[in-house]
Amino acid sequence: MMYSYKELREQVWEANMQLPAQDLVIYTFGNVSGIDRANGIIAIKPSGVPYEDLKPEHMVLVDMDYNAVDSGGNPSSDTKTHVVLYKRFPEIGGVVHTHSTYATAWAQAQLPIPCLGTTHADYVHGDVPCTTVVTDEQISGDYEEETGNLIAESFSGLSAVDVPMVLVAAHGPFTWGETPEKAVHNSVILEELAKMASITLGINNAAARLDKTLIDKHFYRKHGDNAYYGQQ
Repeated sequence: MMYSYKELREQVWEANMQLPAQDLVIYTFGNVSGIDRANGIIAIKPSGVPYEDLKPEHMVLVDMDYNAVDSGGNPSSDTKTHVVLYKRFPEIGGVVHTHSTYATAWAQAQLPIPCLGTTHADYVHGDVPCTTVVTDEQISGDYEEETGNLIAESFSGLSAVDVPMVLVAAHGPFTWGETPEKAVHNSVILEELAKMASITLGINNAAARLDKTLIDKHFYRKHGDNAYYGQQ
């Protein structure tokens, strides 16, 4: 889909404003981006600007080579990570990064979030993966781009559509979707799944992962060509 710069900025601004509204961020934590794939232009939150001060015209436009487009502001420091994801996952149209409490706690624990129940399976086809920890060499190189590469590498053998979220070890969560709004929706879901898993394992630290048959049933009744959940 092709957008005007104004339309793209407004869409991404509205998605960014959902992060504090959904209690996923505080102060300047986190960012949302969206892409106009027809023109190869990305809009993203400006770096270090509090949410209460954000306006649509503040959204920064960059191309797929990180060059500023029609904008004088500095884009989010995570912009290169977003761009890597757009390049690696051509089916996505929006990316979100937060430091939401429970999802970040799992990232700091450097563990995937196991699929322990059908609520999780309704939204994610299996565990929420966690990347490896970034190396000293990657840190001293292009850190944000390497963070995107870590995410992409963790999806070897996984579908970015069936698993629209990831934990970056020792850092925090990223989610994505067909649109910026859907990417924010997936961030809300991820935080809830992380919270449920934390509570479940606190009650029973030997709680078992869900059987694949039940995971498949719950996931595919809501997703894919044969889905039958909701109004068709």
